[in-house]
Amino acid sequence: MPSKEWNVGRLLELAGGFWQTATLHAAIRLDLFSVIGDEILDASEIAGRLNADIRSQTMLLNALVAMGLLEKKSERFRNTEVSAALLSKDAPGYVGYMISHHHHLVESWHHLDQAVMTGQPVRDPAEISDDDRRENFLMGMFNTAMGNAPKLTAQLKLKGKKFMLDLGGGPGTWAIHFCKNNPELKACVFDRPTTRPFAEKIISQFEMASRVSFQDGDFLKDDIEGKYDAAWLSHILHGEGPQNCRNIISKTVAALEPGGVIMIHDFILNRTMDGPLFPALFSLNMLLGTEDGQAYSEKQLTDMLQEAGVKQIERFPYQGPNDAGVIIGTI
Repeated sequence: MPSKEWNVGRLLELAGGFWQTATLHAAIRLDLFSVIGDEILDASEIAGRLNADIRSQTMLLNALVAMGLLEKKSERFRNTEVSAALLSKDAPGYVGYMISHHHHLVESWHHLDQAVMTGQPVRDPAEISDDDRRENFLMGMFNTAMGNAPKLTAQLKLKGKKFMLDLGGGPGTWAIHFCKNNPELKACVFDRPTTRPFAEKIISQFEMASRVSFQDGDFLKDDIEGKYDAAWLSHILHGEGPQNCRNIISKTVAALEPGGVIMIHDFILNRTMDGPLFPALFSLNMLLGTEDGQAYSEKQLTDMLQEAGVKQIERFPYQGPNDAGVIIGTI
């Protein structure tokens, strides 16, 4: 249960909280933090670089100062340490692509009541094929994984494993870091053909083309070619209903050699499905955009693995951002 005590002030703060969200989204869409970079600029200089109205630009800058995302002194503005590190495209830790992805989700959240009443998604599937939105989603996945993959893949020991399947692996970030932390390992990213250009670009940047390959396919419809001794399923099951999840797991298990390891990485709910907060809200996000997707509990995922013949199932001692967790089993 939430620990905070609700009152009028807190309720109104929550109801209007999207104002700050919209302010951040606007700043990212305008690439304002990159425009400022490591300089100290006045509003007219920033507005000039953006070709924006100075009055409205100044309002946005002042709001970002109030939010703690910019600093202001003598009517001049500069990035904070955090905004320089995370919100400027020049920074290795840039998370703006995922923020832009969230921006594209806002319209569907306006119709949550409709989705709840009908049980049907309200997000237009055609939006997914839009080049800008696909880039934001895939590069957002890359940015997010870059914050977690180096450390987590070092903890998940794959000693003795030779060939790993990264199912629905997007830009291949996890496959790359598993290989970096396991010198004998090679990996294959299995994802849709539209993902290939992004994956090959990232794989090339890390100079991993000799160890990380890409296989075109739809994991709901197509067979998985080859045999593997490890499989990584990161944030793909929540997009599907229970039966499709069972089919995905069974298909993955069929592609594994005896003794192979299957690892599921996702936002994991508790047994009663009413917490933690982010996975519970994420289920609503899946309601808005998919026919049957949802967040799953540890028990639900464990039961699916057992049905597929997986043994020695355990929850790995890891809690990632937004209550992401890892469940591991052996064939």
